[in-house]
Amino acid sequence: MANTKIGTRCVHAGYRPGKGEPRQIPIVQSTTFRYETSDQMARLFDLKDSGYFYSRLQNPTNDHVAAKLADLEGGVAAMLTSSGQAANLFACLNICQAGDHIVSAANIYGGTFNLLGTTLKKIGIDVTFVNPDDDEEIIAKAFRKETKLLFGETISNPGVEVLDIEKFAKIAHSHGVPLIIDNTFATPIICRPFEFGADIVTHSTTKYIDGQGVTVGGAIVDSGNFNWEDYPEKFACLCAPDPSYHGLVYTKTFGKGAYITKATSQLMRDLGAIQSPQNAFYLNLGLQTLHLRVPRHSESALKVAQFLKNHPEVAWIHYPGLEDDKEHQKAVKYLGNLASGVMCFGLKGGREFDNRFMDNLQLVTIETHVADCHTCILHPASHTHRQLTEEQLREAGIAPDLIRLSIGLEDSEDIINDIAQALEAAKK
Repeated sequence: MANTKIGTRCVHAGYRPGKGEPRQIPIVQSTTFRYETSDQMARLFDLKDSGYFYSRLQNPTNDHVAAKLADLEGGVAAMLTSSGQAANLFACLNICQAGDHIVSAANIYGGTFNLLGTTLKKIGIDVTFVNPDDDEEIIAKAFRKETKLLFGETISNPGVEVLDIEKFAKIAHSHGVPLIIDNTFATPIICRPFEFGADIVTHSTTKYIDGQGVTVGGAIVDSGNFNWEDYPEKFACLCAPDPSYHGLVYTKTFGKGAYITKATSQLMRDLGAIQSPQNAFYLNLGLQTLHLRVPRHSESALKVAQFLKNHPEVAWIHYPGLEDDKEHQKAVKYLGNLASGVMCFGLKGGREFDNRFMDNLQLVTIETHVADCHTCILHPASHTHRQLTEEQLREAGIAPDLIRLSIGLEDSEDIINDIAQALEAAKK
């Protein structure tokens, strides 16, 4: 599919049926797979042959969809996980262990902030959060000899700030570590981080990639560009013999596929956060229309953002697609003409006014979800990020009055009319 446009690859990549085979990716709803000899099964367990033996590790349905995601992102290999949180966890644990250290942008999704800053710390992996807008020299001071990766989001959630990917890649590579980017809000339709120097991409496929709000899932995609063997001591997990597979060395045996193979054969084997074949099937249905939906989300979001910018009850509006937005120049560079369907804003009337406004919405729904076909809204400090302290909220760039609005696929005029009536009703 290398010579086709991304829309064609959304439909066709990852699965090419032969004569008499299903046109759609089949759902292989089986936990196990049959083999004729004991040796055939033994070679699979030793990673000497490729194939399927237990769906906790790999499943044909999942692999077809993972291959499509790898193709869309321009990577060499991918794996599906049970959620976006599992994807970020596996992406880090695949190269980190107790005593190691992570540097991360501070303005990331609250669940990921808590994962890195609380849960990983409990198992001995430390993290330092940095302001992604700081100069390279300041960010570089956060690195230690134990640092194993630099992490960020293409478009931050919920602050919709655009990461300077090239700057982060330069910093990461100067310290001999990979740059891992969560590309959930951008999707490969808006941004392909590998083209700007990122090494590994993660997704919460629950969002735009599914697009319907019907299936929870995640994904990890490896570019194959980071040379682990340049740092054999730092990444001994990939470059030294693995005793759990009779001394196999991932980089020697699997080359550019080493990272994803290790994540599958070790982490998925032991932790089991697999995506079900049924959910992978739903995910592929979403991928087939991703190139049509994402532009519509972005175009409608720009119209809504322009309306909010000029409304007298709105104190501030942040959407990278607006020409006077502080993130606009980075958005032009990394996102092109699209900026996703997510924005944030604040109202002048205070918290009670915010509540009345949201309670009076009729088309737009209050829900914890974001980035699907329905327009939805929430107050992060009270909802998705309520586990963070006031200090952590400030570190993550979340103002107490920040309202996150995700524009769906409804007609933009209807969305604007609903917001307008809710703002008017809130004044009464």
